[in-house]
Amino acid sequence: VQLQASGGGLVQAGGSLRLSCVASGDTSTTYDMGWFRRAPGKAREFVGRVRWGSGSTIYADSLKGRFAVSRDVAKNTAFLQMNNLNPDDTAVYYCAAGRSPIRFGNREYEYDYWGQGTQVTVSS
Repeated sequence: VQLQASGGGLVQAGGSLRLSCVASGDTSTTYDMGWFRRAPGKAREFVGRVRWGSGSTIYADSLKGRFAVSRDVAKNTAFLQMNNLNPDDTAVYYCAAGRSPIRFGNREYEYDYWGQGTQVTVSS
């Protein structure tokens, strides 16, 4: 499975961005999709997860209400909608795929495939 993330860029504080992650390759297996991020000088952290089949989502507590994960099954694409961004959201954002159903969703070891990351920079 190959994951291609896109949509990152430079945005002012208070702005929004929508990241996309297109999956290709093994289409016979269902994968739940997760988003993680790594801020400068920090460890990679969980952002959100969407179950491919049901569309149900979970989020990091600190991001609830501002970030939303979704998927388009027909396009094999997962999305991360980010609103009211602030400089602390500056990070490289990664999408990941794990064979469904993954148990927790917020743990890196559950994911088998990772995208290359897309940079999000929020200016103050």
